[in-house]
Amino acid sequence: MTLVYNQLFKKDHRKELRNRMTKAEVYFWNLVQGRAIDGIKFRRQFSIDQYILDFYAPSIKLAVEIDGGYHDLPEVQEYDKRREDHIRSYDITFLRFSNDDLFQDQDGVVVRLRARIAEFNSDSLPLLTKEGG
Repeated sequence: MTLVYNQLFKKDHRKELRNRMTKAEVYFWNLVQGRAIDGIKFRRQFSIDQYILDFYAPSIKLAVEIDGGYHDLPEVQEYDKRREDHIRSYDITFLRFSNDDLFQDQDGVVVRLRARIAEFNSDSLPLLTKEGG
């Protein structure tokens, strides 16, 4: 299998993006860094194939995108859909938050994030048998 995660030739670009995060991205990063939400580790500017995700939690295969107003443009929505469809082919799920979500409803963002983590955790539990296994 070809290496698709954090390819070396994109390292400088990822670093540049981390150094130029938007205010909303910084705000989200402050919420999740250091495993602050349910012990889940998030990475900033994580690449998969030709795409760079805003945030990625490898242990639960969750991509989090922070969308500014330009994501409302039809051509950007079309690009986002193609990009998301490609990344979903690796069994990665997405959560999208707008800048407004982060600045106006931080609690709602955390609730949605925790719900997704809980959903992953419940999907990962082994099935119990009558024998107690």
